[in-house]
Amino acid sequence: MIRRRNLLGAGLLGIGGAAASFGNPHKAADLAAPAVSRNRRRLNMVTTWPKGLPGLGRAAERVAESILAMSNGLIEVKVYAAGELVPAFESFDAVANGSADMYHGAEYYWTAKSTAYPFFTAVPFGMTAQEIMGWIDFGGGQKLWDELSAQFGVKAIQGANTGHQMGGWFRKEINSLDDLVGLQMRIPGQGGDVLRALGGSAKALPGGEIYQALQTGNIDATEWVGPWNDYSLGFYREAPYYYGPGFHEPGASLAVGINLKVWESMSPGEKALITAACQSVNHLSLGEFTYQNAVYLNILKDEHGVQMRSFPDDVVKAMGEAAADVRAASGRDGIEKRIYESFEAGLKTMREWAAVSDGPYYAARELGAQNE
Repeated sequence: MIRRRNLLGAGLLGIGGAAASFGNPHKAADLAAPAVSRNRRRLNMVTTWPKGLPGLGRAAERVAESILAMSNGLIEVKVYAAGELVPAFESFDAVANGSADMYHGAEYYWTAKSTAYPFFTAVPFGMTAQEIMGWIDFGGGQKLWDELSAQFGVKAIQGANTGHQMGGWFRKEINSLDDLVGLQMRIPGQGGDVLRALGGSAKALPGGEIYQALQTGNIDATEWVGPWNDYSLGFYREAPYYYGPGFHEPGASLAVGINLKVWESMSPGEKALITAACQSVNHLSLGEFTYQNAVYLNILKDEHGVQMRSFPDDVVKAMGEAAADVRAASGRDGIEKRIYESFEAGLKTMREWAAVSDGPYYAARELGAQNE
């Protein structure tokens, strides 16, 4: 049984973390401690990430550390990995119903709540990391996100970004569309819908369950993030072919979700502080993933013999056609339609800029480096 204790203090108004048993009395005792001691606010954060995972798991911890430091120790956030208090995919419900104060995770895990949620993580052939930051912060995305999440009692903020992800690990090469038919792959969100449209079978598994599924043959392939995180989970030991670039997550944004009552209890200064902490980690993580992915790509190739592959052109074209249909189907009416239309308008605008900036620059840089 999980219950919330609301305490009004003389200084900061505090709403306590929940006392949760989940069959573990030690965890219940830990969270049952008073949420406010004089002017201190204590919150708990559940995550969708395996314990000790670099990058994603570390981003959740950095959010907590930043909040503690920026508040001079007055707001303390305790982070729990997936399964320590609730299973990974129950994090949203735990925060929405007040069992936990905050979550750190990928919004496309909540597609069953709304088909618009993937737009706030990543959609196939969608926005890069810079572009999704631009849309959310400056293109109206945050306002729509607030409206969507408020329906479930949640306030969501960008809290990390992996940058461009890889296409995944495959036991066998993908040489044609026929190789996707019957393929069983761990791939959540709209990427999974695209695979289904092309004849494959998509499964949504939390990070901690993927390796065993790949090892036992329950799946034939998996995507996760990129070389850094993928190396830590050991996928290269089970699937030798590493495909890229990833069509499904060109710049995956991760979120910090906060129970709406907890959020509304905060002062404007506290809200600004938590927002700033999340923004700091969001931008820091993108640089970290960019650098570490480069380091670990070389490790995978040079030390473990990973074979790099690219999807054939006809496969990419078919994926793109299916992706357009999947994105449109997720925004047919209501708030979902308005989010889809806003996303597509923002994507169109920024694609035009990318066509004369990033893309041509990368090509020019490679051309200029041919004699190095």
